[in-house]
Amino acid sequence: MTKKIKVLETIRQGKIGGGETHVLDLIANIDKSQFEPIVLSFTEGPMVERAKELGVDAHVIYTETPYDIRIWGKVKQFMIDHKIDIVHAHGTRANSNIYWAAKKLGLPIIYTVHGWSFHQDQNPLVKMLRIKSESFLTKKTDVTISVSHSNQKDGVDLFGMSNSQVVNYGIDTEKYNPSKKFPDLRKELGLPENKTIVGFLVRMTIQKDPLTLIRAIRKVKDKTNDIVFLLMGDGDLLEDAKVLVKELDIEDMIVWSGFRQDIPNVLNTIDIYTLPSLWEGLPIGLLEAMTMGKPIVATGVDGSKEAIKNGENGILIECGDYESLANAFIALHQDKNKMAEFGKKSREIILKTYAVDRMCRETEAIYLKQL
Repeated sequence: MTKKIKVLETIRQGKIGGGETHVLDLIANIDKSQFEPIVLSFTEGPMVERAKELGVDAHVIYTETPYDIRIWGKVKQFMIDHKIDIVHAHGTRANSNIYWAAKKLGLPIIYTVHGWSFHQDQNPLVKMLRIKSESFLTKKTDVTISVSHSNQKDGVDLFGMSNSQVVNYGIDTEKYNPSKKFPDLRKELGLPENKTIVGFLVRMTIQKDPLTLIRAIRKVKDKTNDIVFLLMGDGDLLEDAKVLVKELDIEDMIVWSGFRQDIPNVLNTIDIYTLPSLWEGLPIGLLEAMTMGKPIVATGVDGSKEAIKNGENGILIECGDYESLANAFIALHQDKNKMAEFGKKSREIILKTYAVDRMCRETEAIYLKQL
């Protein structure tokens, strides 16, 4: 038998977000006849447990610090002990803590950027330091994978990134197949049966801009009470969001829920998916909603504007424009044919461009070329 290629898939945390979902999809669908994935996370969490359920060797070396020199020796010994052939770092923090060991051992490094660590809401000095850090890390990397053309362009424009390739995220089109039978969660979640449900399924952070959404909901309420918003998730701005909801007197328009693992069931339950982010890499939650045949209302940022064709499978608005956001919800609510048409187009785009098999085959080709 030919020896399998041992690929270390490493990521900063065990909580499940976009990057972690991508790692799980990759290890679940990689060609196991050629590759043996091994997962290294830097914190515990459900992603680590899910990897083990998939039959993949998964480990934790704890740190929440980038460039944590205290663990670099442990990481190097881990690579030696597990006879790693190639290292795939997902995100800045993971790369900052594996590149030294990989270089010492002469191992190829693939770096997937799940959205750059610098963005527009940062202090200018912090942003400059983050850009310098990304420039340094991409130079230590054999191939940098950008998940969107927008992210790739930023790297090229800001620090002359070379050795880069775009590999879009891939979604499991059977797991997220609207033709399958899914439970309707409206009763369980306390959602009304006869109203349009808009889903906002995110971590409540500055990036996802929940406060703009809440201001849009106030505008919606001025015109109709036949739209209800499901806000699912936690995060730094959750309490601020709840305070603003009370101030604007829109508590009757919103159903709150903590994060759930059964995302296909949740997506089956909603009618419209919204993502008013200030920046993105390529949002996996948006792609999952598209795969489930949902119309999208989102900001035209980064990878979002590559997946959403304005007026074809969704409506794109400017960041912070809560009036346009509200108008988009109302327009779709009032035109059920357009909602269905947008949803159908969403799934067609996924099947053509964002299927998981394509993503895995392109990633495997990069591994083989580097070896």
